[in-house]
Amino acid sequence: MTEGNRHIAFICSKGNLDMAYPALVMGWAALGNGVDVTIFFTFWGLDLINKHRVDHLELPPVANTSMKMNMMGIPGNLGIPNLVGVLPGMTALATKLMKDKMKALGVPSVREYLQMLADGGAKLYACKMTVDMMGLTMDDFVEGVQGIVTASDFIDMTEGAQIIFI
Repeated sequence: MTEGNRHIAFICSKGNLDMAYPALVMGWAALGNGVDVTIFFTFWGLDLINKHRVDHLELPPVANTSMKMNMMGIPGNLGIPNLVGVLPGMTALATKLMKDKMKALGVPSVREYLQMLADGGAKLYACKMTVDMMGLTMDDFVEGVQGIVTASDFIDMTEGAQIIFI
């Protein structure tokens, strides 16, 4: 952490495509404003940095009350009924639609954002307890992950930081 500089830390605990972007976008914005950034990936959030999973994150429509049919081109504010969301292929369809919309806007992929953040000086860490629980090692993570740390280590290294849990 730069002495006297603002510091923001994100805890990423979700592995869905829509839950990957908040910390990545805000972390990138913070770096651009000269703020030190640390991101701690735990539980399913490890999918974001797992080189075998990062390109396969999905957007499940089941129980997602914010997902609206207008995402699929149907006008209005109608939610996708859970019954429809459980149909085979709906998760793949929702994921493709979101990725297509993001690509059209020029939004970097999760893998690209992680590389941008690492290159920009953000510190990326995996949760030791979760890594151990899932049988992972540093070899499973994308380039730019600096290490595997305990929750206690994360608390120590982010003392005084604004912490955001996602």
